[in-house]
Amino acid sequence: MTIDRRSVLGAGAGAVGTMLLPGSASAAPDRLAPYRTSYKYPKLILGGSGIPGSFDEKAVDCPFVFSANGKFYLTYVGFDGTGYQTGICESTNLVDWTRKGVILTRDPSDPITRFNIACASILRENELQSPARLVKVGGRYVAAWHAYPNAGYEEGAAVIGLAWSDDLFHWERGPVILRAEDGAEWERGGLYKPYLVKIGDTFHLYYNAKTTGRPWKEQTGLAISKDLKSWTRHPASPLIRNGAEGAPDFRFASDPVVVSHRGQWGMFYFGLAKDGYARDLFAFGASPTRFTKADEVLIDVGPPGSIDEKFAHKPAVIHHDGALYHFYCAVSGKWPNDVRGLAVARSKPW
Repeated sequence: MTIDRRSVLGAGAGAVGTMLLPGSASAAPDRLAPYRTSYKYPKLILGGSGIPGSFDEKAVDCPFVFSANGKFYLTYVGFDGTGYQTGICESTNLVDWTRKGVILTRDPSDPITRFNIACASILRENELQSPARLVKVGGRYVAAWHAYPNAGYEEGAAVIGLAWSDDLFHWERGPVILRAEDGAEWERGGLYKPYLVKIGDTFHLYYNAKTTGRPWKEQTGLAISKDLKSWTRHPASPLIRNGAEGAPDFRFASDPVVVSHRGQWGMFYFGLAKDGYARDLFAFGASPTRFTKADEVLIDVGPPGSIDEKFAHKPAVIHHDGALYHFYCAVSGKWPNDVRGLAVARSKPW
């Protein structure tokens, strides 16, 4: 029997256990105030299309949000039962989204992307309260993607690469830049979501990866480059390690989103706990390579029957009209018949 990442996230979810919640004695409300989004929108803002044969028929996952051309855009991966492909939608208010089609499609003739290609981030402003406008390199947009070698839901050891575009809708895929087998022991099982940031003259590619064997663990590391071609894994990796047995990131410390704010750094990420729930978490950064975890769950799972009763994970953030919006993947129901879609919370009431 094959056990994939979705089944690990879907099986065995139980009681909340010993999670640290907002308002607990160990929370740091003052430091976390700029990053906290306590008000959830009660409905999914995007779900599987349900259209037979469409790239996102079964589910949508992995949001990434930004602004361009006077509008908001959200890229996401769609699952059709075979694998991932990447789509884009647009909005004027960050709640109502219109699908605009596929921007990265799998290529049956290519051994790397014949089943999957998931765009995880596009280079953008990374200041927390910026409009999250895209940043061009050499006059073009640059995105980071990952691709799994086998059919199914995140099957096999994925690789990471870059893609280039002039208009956001048509992308040219570049070569693989990171492979699991070239990395350290903590990442030999495969690579996951890459998040691309430019700091000074250096590109920082944050990503999570897993160990070999089962059950595996996931942690978050970093590779750096001056030219987007030659990449070096940072010796501080993994930057975010798994917590102790009772911690919310005991199994996974995954899907990094790195921001700057008033001279400091922060990393949104999600954790998978021993209880089987996935929640969005946060770590403070004294630098872009040194982070300390906050003792608070930023986005917790909801009550039974809610859109995120199982998982509230895979963060994406944008600031607009005096509020921080925190997008995430919400999952309800029981695997393999769970409902997986995109949700949003923000820092002020709806």
